[in-house]
Amino acid sequence: METVLLDVTGHRRSPATVPGYHRGRPPRNKGEQYPADPPTVEEIVAVMRTVGDRSHGHRLRALIVLMWRAGLRISEALSLAESDLDRCRGAILVRRGKGGKRREVGMDRWAWEQLDPWLEIRRELPIGALLCVIHGPTAGRHWEASAARKQLHHAATDAGVRRRFAPHSCDGARRRPARRHPAPARTCQPRHHQHLPPGHRQQRDHRHRPRTAIADDLRQRRSPDQAIKQNATSSRLGIRSAGPRSSPGWRIRRAITRGERPASRGTQQLSLSAARSVGGVLEPGLRGLHG
Repeated sequence: METVLLDVTGHRRSPATVPGYHRGRPPRNKGEQYPADPPTVEEIVAVMRTVGDRSHGHRLRALIVLMWRAGLRISEALSLAESDLDRCRGAILVRRGKGGKRREVGMDRWAWEQLDPWLEIRRELPIGALLCVIHGPTAGRHWEASAARKQLHHAATDAGVRRRFAPHSCDGARRRPARRHPAPARTCQPRHHQHLPPGHRQQRDHRHRPRTAIADDLRQRRSPDQAIKQNATSSRLGIRSAGPRSSPGWRIRRAITRGERPASRGTQQLSLSAARSVGGVLEPGLRGLHG
C-alpha cells in the first residue's frame, strides 16, 4: 500500500519535497546564464495591472511595490511585520537584511498609495507577517518565497513580458530611470572630518554618529506614470539628459548645494560665468571669492 504524505494543513504533499528525491538528477537550469536585464517601468506597471483586484492580486502588487520602490529583497519584504511600516515618515524598517544588518529605507507617496488596498485587507487577518497567507488554517502566517515567486512568474507571463521577471531584478528597474533623469540632490552637511588626521576626536565621533533616514528625499521621487510620460517625450524629441558633470560650473553647484566653500584649487580654475550658471545669485560665502 502506497503511503500518502500530508503537510501540516492536511493537504497531499508532493514527493519532490522529500529529501533525496532529486538525488542524481541534474538541475533544469544547469549551464544557463542570466545576464543583468532588469524589466522596464512599462513592464512592471503592466504586471501590476494584470494581477487584478482580488486579495491575492493586492498582495502580489504590494510585494512588487516593496521590491521596486523601496529596493527590498524578496526575503526582506516577506519578513516585514505591520509595525515595521512608518507612514508618517515614509520609512520601512528592515530588522534583518543581508548579513544580519538592520537598516531603514524610504518609499515615495505613489508606492504607499499602491500599498493601501492590501493594508485594508491585512487588518481583517490574524496578526503576523505583513505579506501573509490569506486563506486556510495558516492564515496570517509567513508567505513562502517559493509561492511568491511562482505567482510573480505567472503574472509576468499573463502580462506578456518577454524576459525573465525575477524578484531581484525589480531593484535594477528602480535604478534604471535614475541614470537618465537623476533626482535632485539633497542638502548634505559639510564633510570637514574627511580632512582631519586619523584618530582625531571629531573623526571618531562622526564615524559612530547614527545615520538618519532618507525617507523625506525618497518620498519626492517621481511616480512611474510621470516617468513613463517623460521618457516617451524625451525619446520622441531626441532629448538626452545631461550628466551632473557636463557643465563647467558643476563644482560650484555642488558646493552651494552642500553648504560649503569650494576648494581653493578649483576656485581659481572656475570663472565667474560658470558661477553665475548656478542661478544668477551667488551665496554670501562665495561673493568674496570672485570680487
